[in-house]
Amino acid sequence: MSVRTVALLTAGGLAPCLSSAVGGLIERYTEIAPDVEILAYRDGYQGLLTGDSVRVTPEVRESAHLLHQFGGSPIGNSRVKLTNVADLVKRGLVAEGDDPLRVAAEQLTRDGVDVLHTIGGDDTNTTAADLAAYLRRNDYDLTVVGLPKTIDNDIVPVRQSLGAWTAAEQSALFARNIVAEHGSNPRMLIVHEIMGRHCGWLAAATAKYYRGWLDDRDNLGWNPGIGLDRMSWEVHGVYVPELSFDVEAEAARLRRTMDEVGCVNIFLSEGAGIDTIVGEIEGRGETVARDPFGHVKIDTINPGSWFAGQFAERIGALKTMVQKSGYFSRSAAPNADDLRLIKSCTDYAVECALRREPGLIGHDEAAGGRLRAVEFERVAGGKAFDVTTPWFVRMLEEIGQPLGEPAAAH
Repeated sequence: MSVRTVALLTAGGLAPCLSSAVGGLIERYTEIAPDVEILAYRDGYQGLLTGDSVRVTPEVRESAHLLHQFGGSPIGNSRVKLTNVADLVKRGLVAEGDDPLRVAAEQLTRDGVDVLHTIGGDDTNTTAADLAAYLRRNDYDLTVVGLPKTIDNDIVPVRQSLGAWTAAEQSALFARNIVAEHGSNPRMLIVHEIMGRHCGWLAAATAKYYRGWLDDRDNLGWNPGIGLDRMSWEVHGVYVPELSFDVEAEAARLRRTMDEVGCVNIFLSEGAGIDTIVGEIEGRGETVARDPFGHVKIDTINPGSWFAGQFAERIGALKTMVQKSGYFSRSAAPNADDLRLIKSCTDYAVECALRREPGLIGHDEAAGGRLRAVEFERVAGGKAFDVTTPWFVRMLEEIGQPLGEPAAAH
């Protein structure tokens, strides 16, 4: 089966890889299959449903390398689930009585698309799986090849999702300035809220990157005589969804830190304790806002503020600051590590597309970490961070935080 036209779309939340992945696909097709026409749907699956697309011209191909230097997505994103019919009808994306999967399939057929590249996280690629299954059941000659994007790094069974390394590095950069606020008031409590709905990898990796910067400062030197010392800048607590903890015991530990150091700095995964928070809200008879995929809209419940409320009085904080790094970190251009990962995945995605092999391109943890097209039916979200990872265990030991017990799954 020959490939004459391919289409691209980016979907879900932003990550530091979308623009680069689009650029990488365009570059690779131009290098090895220049006759293949490339179409990009604007605003993710929304553009696919409405037929809103742009053709990739020779001029765009010539400048595709520039896309690696930017964050965001040049073709736009949206949160659209093709099987959530009621939501799509409400938003005017399909008519009452239409099957969105059929609408998408017919649009791809009208556009002459042979291969669709979906670039997104677990929701994007489970939606891609729904579409691929529909195409197969209904004998459409179309192949779906996905790329794994999410700063949470929680796609099953992909070892490392595109953009996650950069997001952790950028969150750590954000933290440098936020933690400096410890000197803005006596007995300061700072909560750095980090994205991660079900998975604590990003919060843990952010703390690791940040403490790497502190290690570099150790080599350069501090000035404790004037108050410039590592303990004031240290991470004093890291909380992730995969671990439960005793609030009273942790408050007692952090109270000792506050009394000794004069501040407490917490790195918090937004998903830590989310079930408790949602339970409290719904217990008051209030409704928790959710997105089309059924996920709680975390920015409406403010986990950082809830955690700050749990600790502030107990540790004797005189002032509390909660800061969120998510939008800062997810909008960055990719770093060198991610650029290498993106290139290897986009190059392999084109190879798979040209031989019409469907799946999600990534290093398959169930296949020894080999780069391959993972079968869509095996793709899922919410992969837990392995809290027994040696560097994480060592980090908690170094900051004096007990490892805790595994938390109940969401």
